[in-house]
Amino acid sequence: MKNNYLPGIIAMAVIVVASNILVQYLFGDWLTWGAFTYPLAFLVTDVMNRVYGIAAARRVVFVGFCVGILCSLIGTQVMLQGDGYSYPAVTLRVALGSGIGFLIAQMLDVQIFDRLRSGLWWRAPLASTLIGSAIDTALFFTIAFSSMFNRLEVASIPDWAQGGAPLLGSGPELPLWVSLAVADWLVKLSIALMALVPFRMLVQYLVGRSVKNH
Repeated sequence: MKNNYLPGIIAMAVIVVASNILVQYLFGDWLTWGAFTYPLAFLVTDVMNRVYGIAAARRVVFVGFCVGILCSLIGTQVMLQGDGYSYPAVTLRVALGSGIGFLIAQMLDVQIFDRLRSGLWWRAPLASTLIGSAIDTALFFTIAFSSMFNRLEVASIPDWAQGGAPLLGSGPELPLWVSLAVADWLVKLSIALMALVPFRMLVQYLVGRSVKNH
């Protein structure tokens, strides 16, 4: 593996670890702090794809996936106390949803970016991130919280997320996890748009440095 991949690998690892920690803390009623850090993983993947190619991007995604699995495994062994009983910091469903969502969404992002790389500079990162983040959000929240997967972990059914509540506080009544998913995706959408500027700057910097080194 080339040394110039290392910054991307480190960045991805830091983002995944930070997101696994911050997803446990609420920001308001509909979001966790992890919603603000996790979308940066798509920025790292897209920069690596643009500058170093699809193979490098896939390697960085694989490292991020391995780090995420490690964090989840550690979390399942950490027991917390509350209301007279103990529970794991990370449930099996959350671990599965996080891993499956990350891997499928990131690999899809890599493939879409590669197909669109010859077009306008902003089209590939925007389209790949929007589609990838939508898939990630749908997979994670469905696996982690919806009632259709309750049999995966009978001892830790997330009743709190499956109860009815108005969508984002004012819409039709749906399971609470749907509001959490919609709010999460709206944040990812906003960050995807804002990330176009640092994407452009990072790509220009890395390409320029590569030219100077040669």
